[in-house]
Amino acid sequence: MNVSELLRLLQTEHDETSARADSLHEQIERLTTVLAETEARLAELAATRKVIDGLIPPDHATAPAETTTATAYQRIVTTFNEHPGKVFRVRDLHEHLSLPTDEPSINVTRSRLGRLVRQGLLEQPGRGRYQKRT
Repeated sequence: MNVSELLRLLQTEHDETSARADSLHEQIERLTTVLAETEARLAELAATRKVIDGLIPPDHATAPAETTTATAYQRIVTTFNEHPGKVFRVRDLHEHLSLPTDEPSINVTRSRLGRLVRQGLLEQPGRGRYQKRT
């Protein structure tokens, strides 16, 4: 095998890998959009449920229907609203909210914060840092 044939094979593999990476980036963008739309719909449904629960007379009231996820998002947003200029790291936010600081819990919150950034509620002034959007 000569050098020019080796370079041709290398270029072919590079082109195929580049095309695959482009395809994966497109999939990520589509899934990110669908996820944001779905989460926005969930937030709308939770707000609707809260309004409807508020309209039910006390003698007909049922137990609160808020999910753990909705409550977690509310606690996060409330914390940032109470400290608008403060920059939080995920672990600091967990300690502030008295949440577990194990890695899986931290990753769930990191994901939630990323969604709030994409929705425009928070901003990321640095890697791993979050604050209320000004």
